Amino acid sequence: MAEGTRRAYGPAGDVTVLLCRHGRTALNARGVLRGRLDPPLDEAGHAEVEALAKALVPWRPGRILASPRRRALQTAQAVASVVGLAVEVDPRLDDRDYGEWAGLAAADLEARFGSVGAAPGVESEEAVVARARRALVEAATEAAGTTVVLVAHEVVNRLLLCSLDPTLGDPAHLPQPTGCFNVVEWAGGRWRVDVVGRVPTGHRAT
Repeated sequence: MAEGTRRAYGPAGDVTVLLCRHGRTALNARGVLRGRLDPPLDEAGHAEVEALAKALVPWRPGRILASPRRRALQTAQAVASVVGLAVEVDPRLDDRDYGEWAGLAAADLEARFGSVGAAPGVESEEAVVARARRALVEAATEAAGTTVVLVAHEVVNRLLLCSLDPTLGDPAHLPQPTGCFNVVEWAGGRWRVDVVGRVPTGHRAT
């Protein structure tokens, strides 16, 4: 992937961030907006996060942070259990807030309001990027010289990755299947996105 825009701030040393999406839930299977709803992983989701955890072991992460949603915490805990770390909660990694529209299909909002973001009470993309990027920079700064795992959500990951590397294009088309991970590097004073939407072996993308 192309190097991201040079930033005036960042970790003092090189760091690798493994940005993950949580495993599947029943709401993912239904194809509706999850937002601040809090379903647990379903059977497929548990299998996905088991594969994800095994895939991340070789990276030897030194820190794991997750969204406060149960689906993200269960995913982070699966990773933490195999690498011997505790999970830290960071509310800035939470899913986009869809307000009263959570549980509906995105197509329903698009048909009624023209876009999901135009629906009353929906958190703006700019707000999502701002909070998620602060979480990324802070976590990477504190973990400089090591690898840190962040477990977040589809829209959060898409927006964050595209903010780091605009050459990735439209966030809506960036692959982020459940249980996937992305590799982001801070090196030479730049953010660089090296891997997008990698699905661990033995895991069926959903």
